[in-house]
This record gives sequence, C-alpha cells and structure tokens, in this order.
Amino acid sequence: MAASQQKKHDVFQAIADPTRRAVLRLLAEKELPISEIASHFPVSRTAIAKHLRILTEAELVSGRKVGREKIYRLHPEPLTQLKHWLAFYEKFWENKLSILKHVVENPGENGLKLLQNRQDHDKA
Repeated sequence: MAASQQKKHDVFQAIADPTRRAVLRLLAEKELPISEIASHFPVSRTAIAKHLRILTEAELVSGRKVGREKIYRLHPEPLTQLKHWLAFYEKFWENKLSILKHVVENPGENGLKLLQNRQDHDKA
C-alpha cells in the first residue's frame, strides 16, 4: 500500500473515543443518516461528522448517498483485530479468576496467602 493510501486511523484509535464507540453501537442496530446519529449526542453535527470520518478511515463504517442524505452502516469485521489482541490477555484474567474461585471455595486453606503470593510473583 502506498504511503498516500495508508489508513490515517486504525481500529484501536477509532474505538478509543467513547462517542465513536456509542456511534458503533447505534449502527450495530441499523443503518442511520448522520442527522439521526447526531440526535443521540450533545455535540454538533460537525463533531459527529468528524467521528464518522475517523470510523470510516478505520473501515468500521461506510456511508452512501441516498438523495440529500448520507446513510451510514457498520462494518464489524475490523473489530476482529481487537478480539485477537485481547485474546492474548485473557490468560491473565482467567488465572486471576481461577485463584479467586479457589480462595472462595477453600477459605480454610490460606487462600488469601495464595492470592498474595501470586500478586507478589506477578509484580516481580
């Protein structure tokens, strides 16, 4: 891909903003014109247009002209990049949950000490 054709924003940058995440949630339900999207937010239509431009650059949404309006739709496929990135960290969450389960189910076995030892180990 030539430098001029590279995406200006990637998926991670696109979802970093809570307004853009809310726009994606709206578009997950149905295609919407910018006027209807903007009506859900306390910001200007121009601000929503900028958010939609970033989401479009990240290939998460696309717009098509219908008469005088532009209708936007969600393209969730790029979100798989997030899924793959997060999958690596799931092992850490699962480990913590299994320790918590052990502590709760075995209160007499120094479960808290096990948890503290594990946290000390993770810090090192």
